[in-house]
Amino acid sequence: MSLTRYAGRVTKNDTRRAEIIQRLTDYVLKEGLSAASLRPLAKAAGTSDRMLLYYFTDKAEIITAVLEQISARLVALMSQLTASDPLPLDDLRRQLAALLFEDALWPYMRIWLQVAARAAMGDAFYRGVGEQIGRGFLDWGKMQLKADSAAQLEVDAARLLVSMEGMLFLKSIGLDDVNAKAL
Repeated sequence: MSLTRYAGRVTKNDTRRAEIIQRLTDYVLKEGLSAASLRPLAKAAGTSDRMLLYYFTDKAEIITAVLEQISARLVALMSQLTASDPLPLDDLRRQLAALLFEDALWPYMRIWLQVAARAAMGDAFYRGVGEQIGRGFLDWGKMQLKADSAAQLEVDAARLLVSMEGMLFLKSIGLDDVNAKAL
């Protein structure tokens, strides 16, 4: 069994690693980041902690891969549920607000809040990962928005991200009524 990719071929190890990432993603979405210590992760992946570290350098690499997969799944879900053509800021904000707070997407939002909380507590790893994910969503928002100019698109994408994050925070502390008034 090969440990590397040859001429663009995917090896058995690549396939197994991808399967492990899917299982770990499911586990973290269900249990949260607080349950993401090495032994429970290995159990969720159907392997030992030693074998898990065979496929990943360390826990940071595992968590990074899982958070990237969570983000990719969320973007795919949101892309399926949003309009295919770019929308003005207020229209997209209303559409996304209706989606992001649905029960089916709440596990993704819960993980995002956990990343933000750990970053706010000074965890440099989660701050870096959070920034990367946040900028990815900012770029996704730019592709969804219709604006009169490139400069306006930048401003509208920032406003979209800020308003969605604010609404997410308010929902998490039980202020859904405030979100409803804002929309």
